[in-house]
Amino acid sequence: MKRGKRYVEAAKLVDRSNLYDVADAIALVKKAAVAKFDETVEVHLRTGCDGRHADQQVRGAVVLPHGTGKTVRILVFAKGAKIDEAQAAGADFVGGEELIPKIQNEGWLDFDVVVATPDMMGVVGRLGRVLGPKGLMPNPKAGTVTMDVTKAINDIKAGKIEYRLDKTNIIHVPVGKVSFTEEQLADNFQTLMDAIIKAKPSTLKGAYIKSATITSTMGPGVKLNVGKIIG
Repeated sequence: MKRGKRYVEAAKLVDRSNLYDVADAIALVKKAAVAKFDETVEVHLRTGCDGRHADQQVRGAVVLPHGTGKTVRILVFAKGAKIDEAQAAGADFVGGEELIPKIQNEGWLDFDVVVATPDMMGVVGRLGRVLGPKGLMPNPKAGTVTMDVTKAINDIKAGKIEYRLDKTNIIHVPVGKVSFTEEQLADNFQTLMDAIIKAKPSTLKGAYIKSATITSTMGPGVKLNVGKIIG
């Protein structure tokens, strides 16, 4: 894969053979981010879990203290009084059954998070094939299937992110933007790691976090010293 001149220059800042402390890694990621836009800072955690086993699934959500730096568009499936509640709380889109053909047939996906009240899950379930692969399906573990739509919307707008294993048992999560201060990124990272460590499956044998990398959207990855993160 051919890399651009900027990436090649930025990559020279990172010693590939080194495992960095979090503070040093964050400083490097900020320094190596040379794109013309405000890049997202992401964490990639390779786990020792086997997501094919239900008891080794890692999934949950956490509110980052400094948010993600991203404006999140929220769609809420609700009915009755909950429609008014969702609109009052600041949901971008609220609806029910009538949204199904719009999403299924017209390919409308102008939203980043889907929240649903439990009594709407029968309707939302019909969108499983569309929303599932995109990671948009509401889930009780992530707090997106709830009667308390106000809390769900407030949490998401405050910087709530979801973490889960992908097919290769890696967790990919944003922890902010390059424009954040090093302290803000470090706080967000620590909050995320505390939640993920707490979510460790009790049945797991061997290492939980095998490797951890922090990177910006267009920048080189910086490997972290896992031993220091999980103590």
